[in-house]
Amino acid sequence: MMKITILYDNDAFDKRLSPDWGFAALIEAFGRTILFDTGASGQILTENMHRLGISPDCIQEIFISHDHWDHTGGLPGILELNPVRVYVPDTISSVDHAPETVSIRHPIEIHENIYSTGTLKNIEQSMCIKEGQKVVVIAGCSHPGVETILAAAAPIGPPVALIGGLHGFCDFPVIDQLDWVCATHCTQYKQQIQSRLGHKSLAGGAGRVIEI
Repeated sequence: MMKITILYDNDAFDKRLSPDWGFAALIEAFGRTILFDTGASGQILTENMHRLGISPDCIQEIFISHDHWDHTGGLPGILELNPVRVYVPDTISSVDHAPETVSIRHPIEIHENIYSTGTLKNIEQSMCIKEGQKVVVIAGCSHPGVETILAAAAPIGPPVALIGGLHGFCDFPVIDQLDWVCATHCTQYKQQIQSRLGHKSLAGGAGRVIEI
């Protein structure tokens, strides 16, 4: 079972939570609990977690997609509460208050069935989770391009799902073959993706839980 809980997003799926520009998600898969990005504000992130009954103590590691404020702003606050290892793209050399910083350049399996694409186009890494022969991809903002990210995931296994910010992505045939897409955060063409994919397009927002 894989569980992805969106903790921070521009919109609130669960109306108890505070929306804000940024992205963070809690990834629970293969015995690991990993915080993917941290949003822009540590206060909003921790308040949203509290309202969902999620303690910072459950976080075993943090995975940062890229060094933009709306994905790293909550990092100092979380590390104050729970200092854990942080995986970062190789554009970041170290993280204050982290007991260990792992700087990633090339594709790597960070845990069994959990991978980084490596830093793509010198800006951003995405996470890939392999379930059987299929791969779920989690992206921060997709600055390298959705097609580039999916191509980087393909050697791990056929990508079947994509969740995260897609920025100005509009080459929609690239995602037609996916089983589902959850477009969040900075995605400019959410309505077009929804119209094109229909039931394969999942609504995002803080508080959305996806179980696979």
